[in-house]
Amino acid sequence: MHRSRLVGILIDTPADEAARAADFWSAALGATTFPAPGEEQFTVLNRAVPDLFTVVQSVDGPPRYHVDIETDDLEAEVARLTALGAEPVSRWKDAHTLRAPGGHLFCVVPIHSDPETFAANARTWP
Repeated sequence: MHRSRLVGILIDTPADEAARAADFWSAALGATTFPAPGEEQFTVLNRAVPDLFTVVQSVDGPPRYHVDIETDDLEAEVARLTALGAEPVSRWKDAHTLRAPGGHLFCVVPIHSDPETFAANARTWP
């Protein structure tokens, strides 16, 4: 058995527009911003959505949104989601990028939230 939950909303923005996008979204959502330590492509929109992290991500591709699913067992969660029809796309560090039926990208990542939030909100899968 393993657990997983939706943990984040990422606003993927072309690199040359990322700073402006972070300014816009922080003002629109009433959030403060800070760069993610050690991962300069992410600007955190602090407390934009309760219990979810919300970030502007600088990307080389087109603008889009994607979600992250955090889990306590990466292999089991990727296997569960591919059995449901998702297709593996790529991997960066411990993040697995998958494409859902319908074409939407999403990532499966290790636990990022605090243990109490994860325990309270994660679903358990066989």
